[in-house]
Amino acid sequence: MNCQKCRTPLKLDSSLQDLHYSALKLLTGTHLPVTSLVVRLVDDKVGSSGHSVEPTTGTSRTPYPQERRELYDKVSQDASSPTFKRVIPPARHGVGSQPAMAASTKAGMKDNPAMSFVMLTDSQVVPLQTTTNGISKPPNSDEKSQNGDALSDTEPPTLSQQIESSTRLFEILSARSDIDHPICTECTELLLTQLQSRLSSAQKERDTYISFLKTLNTTSSPSPSTIQKAQKSLSEARTAKAKAFADLLALEKEKENLDAEIAALEAESLTLDAEEQDFWRERNAFALTLSEFQNERDALNAAYEHDAQQLERLQRTNVYNDCFCISHDGQFGTINGLRLGRLPPPQNVEWPEINAALGTTALLLATVAEKLGFEFRGYRIRPLGSTSHIENYETTSSAATASQASSTATITPSAHASPTHSSTQNTRTTSLDLFSSGDLPLGGRFLHRRLDAGMVALLDCIRQLGEFVEASSQPSPSSPNQTATTAAMKLPYRIHKDKINDVSIRLGAGTDDTWTRACKYTLTCCKFLLAFASNVGAAGGRVKRRG
Repeated sequence: MNCQKCRTPLKLDSSLQDLHYSALKLLTGTHLPVTSLVVRLVDDKVGSSGHSVEPTTGTSRTPYPQERRELYDKVSQDASSPTFKRVIPPARHGVGSQPAMAASTKAGMKDNPAMSFVMLTDSQVVPLQTTTNGISKPPNSDEKSQNGDALSDTEPPTLSQQIESSTRLFEILSARSDIDHPICTECTELLLTQLQSRLSSAQKERDTYISFLKTLNTTSSPSPSTIQKAQKSLSEARTAKAKAFADLLALEKEKENLDAEIAALEAESLTLDAEEQDFWRERNAFALTLSEFQNERDALNAAYEHDAQQLERLQRTNVYNDCFCISHDGQFGTINGLRLGRLPPPQNVEWPEINAALGTTALLLATVAEKLGFEFRGYRIRPLGSTSHIENYETTSSAATASQASSTATITPSAHASPTHSSTQNTRTTSLDLFSSGDLPLGGRFLHRRLDAGMVALLDCIRQLGEFVEASSQPSPSSPNQTATTAAMKLPYRIHKDKINDVSIRLGAGTDDTWTRACKYTLTCCKFLLAFASNVGAAGGRVKRRG
């Protein structure tokens, strides 16, 4: 067996292991009171040990007063269901009166199921049988006692019977108290300590009640003045209570008003929240629209600045300089990288390059004349690349008439509208080449007459255009923006007939070196005319001819 509290294995006492059957019968018998069972068990143990014990009577004194029994009966009527309920199972071998005990236990639980244990009387355990002489006794009591005495006297109890008897005893003890048996020595000491503390608390409580009862008994009845003061205090308390109740009602009414006002304010707050949400929604939409407009404005401003910069860059751009880049390469004058001139080998220039340079020069003069609104007298330039030429218009009139017409020519475009001066004069057109094939025999310089005639015509066109620029840049006394000290613009080199700066432009009239220098001077004059045309383009407008 184990302790029911700490589950420690226990060793039973030898008095319980060698318990006589008659003692077991007295302990487990249900027809005797508990005190009688205990007394008989003690008598049996003392008798077996050889000591004398005072005989006990059949009637035992109740171990509790009658008032406690009445109080217990009164309380047990309204008691609720117990938390734990111990039920003693019936014995397996039917030792003694165990079936009767099991039946009485079931009957007691049936009578009062709200109690964990009940006090059973002899009539509740086993109904008494009436004998012939009118004495009631339990059924089969004589037979069982005789069989039991015979069994106990003839046969010793087996181990299973001893275990069964011990278990039965502990179950009975557990059912008749609020402590589960068996328990060990340590748990018993702890239990005794707890019971002792509970006893001390109960005694203190009892002493308190006793002292309070004595105080009540010794206290005299209150005087009339004390009663009057108590009544007056009671009336004042009732008046204060009524006033407090009225104040409470007023406060509750005020609370209701405040609740209604709070509800109205909450409704107004919800309305304001909705309006605020609408405002922020509209504000965000406006901010988005404004941002789009600002982005569009910034894009337009950026485009405008870019276009303005592009316009300024284009205005500063000189198209004529980009189209006709005139420079020099040593002794050669170049136009767009094409050398114009001839030198002895190994600095000799091929004729295709010379023809291309002459064609570019003819295109330059034609472009500048068109830009300035000038028409050449007696010439028309045909820029055709490497095969460019100049058309010369000659009339059949006398030389004086031709020179008079040339000297009396005005600068107005109407004076040069046509190379024909009258319907009676015939015009003869001569084509002057500005190119050469280069297929010439040795010493055949006189065979360059067509190229020389074209070069003289080209130089004459430059002269005419230079005179026009000089006349256009001549300061006028009627112009307030120009002063008399302003000098007129002139060509950098003087041109007279077929010479420029006293160097002949004819290839057959001199050496290659002189012709190269004449070509270089010619390109310098062309660059001067190009710069003048660029300035006129920047000023915006054409130069008007003075009649």
